[in-house]
Amino acid sequence: MSVLLLQLAGPLQSWGAASRFARRSTENAPTKSGLVGLLAAAQGRERSDDVSDLAALRFGVRVDQPGVRLRDFQTAHHGDTGEAMPVSDRFYLADAVFLAAFEGDRALVEELHQTLRAPVYLPYLGRRSCPPARPIPQGAVEEDLESALEAHPWLAGEWYQRKRKREAEVELGVWTDVRKGHTADHEQRDVPLSFDQDHRRYSMRGVEYTTVTVPNPQATQAAPLQAAPLVHEPMDALGDE
Repeated sequence: MSVLLLQLAGPLQSWGAASRFARRSTENAPTKSGLVGLLAAAQGRERSDDVSDLAALRFGVRVDQPGVRLRDFQTAHHGDTGEAMPVSDRFYLADAVFLAAFEGDRALVEELHQTLRAPVYLPYLGRRSCPPARPIPQGAVEEDLESALEAHPWLAGEWYQRKRKREAEVELGVWTDVRKGHTADHEQRDVPLSFDQDHRRYSMRGVEYTTVTVPNPQATQAAPLQAAPLVHEPMDALGDE
């Protein structure tokens, strides 16, 4: 099997899985539906097109930099009538960085990798107002999903890595589609059945939580503290008289 690796970094991201009405929430990590939508858009698929082949890929995400949750209170009015529209709360993740991965057939993974280098529709991080700040494609590797998420270098910003400079290795959280024979730690409704605006449909998936340990490129080895030799000559205070 092959694995497609994606870097998701930007000033703002928003990955909703349970948004309702005027409250548009975000999960703490990218959703499978959000990333399947990104791949489908890169290929130029329309919202009414079938995405079952992409949804069938095994998905995982590594939290390299968790970011900070932001709440945006929005108001709006109809342009023609001036009538007020419902107010809404929209939530975002600021300064977050993730490594996402899809595992599947080599031919499809390679095709998706090439497509992301020249996408038909520009990708965004959950919402159109959230453009990526770094290149998204990180390559395709011949590994299983868990190994690929563990082996890839830490993608957090240098300033964030320096905050943990005393740690030669850091532990990162990983969310993946539950493996066969394993028990799900969480269930999430984010497997897309249809992106059609008239009838969007999603199904549940089991999610498994693990951790991986990766090297910290900004780690520094602190020099061991050495006690200065104790020198005391009480007669020196009397001078040379």
